[in-house]
Amino acid sequence: MAPNSRLILTRHAQAEHNVDLDYSIHDAPLTPLGKKQAASLPRLIPDLQNEADVVISSPLRRTLQTTYLGWAPAVERLGGPKKVVLLPQAQECNALPCDTGSAKEVLEADPEFAVFDLTPLTPDWTSKKGFWAPSEEALTARARWVRQHLRGRTERNIVLVAHGDILRRITAHPRTGPSDYPWKNAEVRIFEFDPQYVDTEECFLYQKENVAAAGGYGPTSTELEIGQVEGRL
Repeated sequence: MAPNSRLILTRHAQAEHNVDLDYSIHDAPLTPLGKKQAASLPRLIPDLQNEADVVISSPLRRTLQTTYLGWAPAVERLGGPKKVVLLPQAQECNALPCDTGSAKEVLEADPEFAVFDLTPLTPDWTSKKGFWAPSEEALTARARWVRQHLRGRTERNIVLVAHGDILRRITAHPRTGPSDYPWKNAEVRIFEFDPQYVDTEECFLYQKENVAAAGGYGPTSTELEIGQVEGRL
């Protein structure tokens, strides 16, 4: 681990399922507004674009688009989209179509996504079973895996573009569990490893600062599902 690593966590910009509340949109991409939100990040955080040592992204369409547009100066400076590290473990939590990624072969056939190095996408990464399951136990373990992966990297400034629900689990509190923070679309927040826990299995984080938010609040699929259930009660 690099001394005093900074974790620059970013939620994707507005995606189609955030607007229509439609879970059935498979691997929901960004809306036109979402693309504008993502494209506004470079002017909001120019210093971070210059300081990023690695850009890591969940391989869902909306996170890849947010990475390409929102972190464009950093991506180009670091060698282009092929140098973006795809981390399927940072995919969104639920097994809903909107939160389920696309097979490697599907993304390879799409010029928009073929620019990335899709090697990390194994055949089971979209299965939502086992390690990838939406169960509480599996999600806790997957969030821990992501924290351990970030801890093991040698870069000083690490960008991770992911999703609201998994980010709340990655930033879980050692006593109260997953965060309840309502991540905004295209929001950037900086975390560091908590010195008290950095050498433990859980390696919890603590927040340093909110940096930018290019969009308004867009509910995650988990929150939408909870709201629908409450509305039926």
